[in-house]
Amino acid sequence: MSELFGTLSDGTAVHRWTLQRGGVRVRVLSYGGIVQSAEVPDRDGRLSDVVLGLPALDGYVRHPGPYLGALVGRYANRIAGARFPLDGRIYALEPNDGPNSLHGGARGFDKRVWDVEPVEHGVRLFRVSPHGEEGFPGRLDVSATYTLDEEGALRIAYEAITDAPTVVNLTNHSYWNLAGSGNAGGHELRIAASRFTPVDGNLIPTGATEDVAGTRFDFRAERKAGSGYDHNFVLDKGVTKTPAEVAELHDPASGRVLTVATTEPGLQLYTADHLGDPFAPGDGIALETQHFPDSPNRPEFPSTELLPGVVFRSETVYGFSVR
Repeated sequence: MSELFGTLSDGTAVHRWTLQRGGVRVRVLSYGGIVQSAEVPDRDGRLSDVVLGLPALDGYVRHPGPYLGALVGRYANRIAGARFPLDGRIYALEPNDGPNSLHGGARGFDKRVWDVEPVEHGVRLFRVSPHGEEGFPGRLDVSATYTLDEEGALRIAYEAITDAPTVVNLTNHSYWNLAGSGNAGGHELRIAASRFTPVDGNLIPTGATEDVAGTRFDFRAERKAGSGYDHNFVLDKGVTKTPAEVAELHDPASGRVLTVATTEPGLQLYTADHLGDPFAPGDGIALETQHFPDSPNRPEFPSTELLPGVVFRSETVYGFSVR
């Protein structure tokens, strides 16, 4: 089902699509590919919205910083110094996070209106990112397909092709609160990662990976999520052709459980400590499946380079259950 959600200042219409299956109802916007809401039952069958979203388009335009529910690209996370080498050249990006580039730049994929077409059990969002958009090389034909399976799991499948060497790292930036309101720091979290990438004062990876054992980064056994995290975890499974389960989030009060499965090698845990108006710090937890931050400047990290003739594919599945 599609409906008009609002109109941007330049007159561009933004639509909202509602997907419903398996007892779950998800709403997706053509603006930024945003997951505006995800209504999921608790252990007693009561529905609550478990992602942080806003009721009107104007709110997303006025509060872009949190990337609420957005489809993030062309490069999710940070690129140090807003520049990177590729194919014998240095590409300069517009810094939008101190000296660094964050989530694709000031007008990344999260601030674009996508074309949308219905597919079986969902919608396909697609657009062309022209050569030079936010400084990235190559024309990128990119799509993200959102579907609900018969059990109500939300699947996001990304594809992209380019006409020149470029870098690509796509993710969804939903903030999860399985209680439906309040602080999410008491949620219990498990991440299948034995290592993480330490960062400097600008949240740029140092290039090393460190063992989580004996540190506050050890979520291999379920424990409270807490606060103070904006870090990439090196998933034990690495890159896979099909999604493999890598994380679980649980709200003991409602019984709701979120599982995350992905083809990606990394997961950024952000406990929303700097989340601002209209939400409070800690109101949600972002679990961003991705390649590692600053990979274009780190040859020791899994590559994010995409060449002509190669199809970029990535898939993440958000499953819902209770216990």
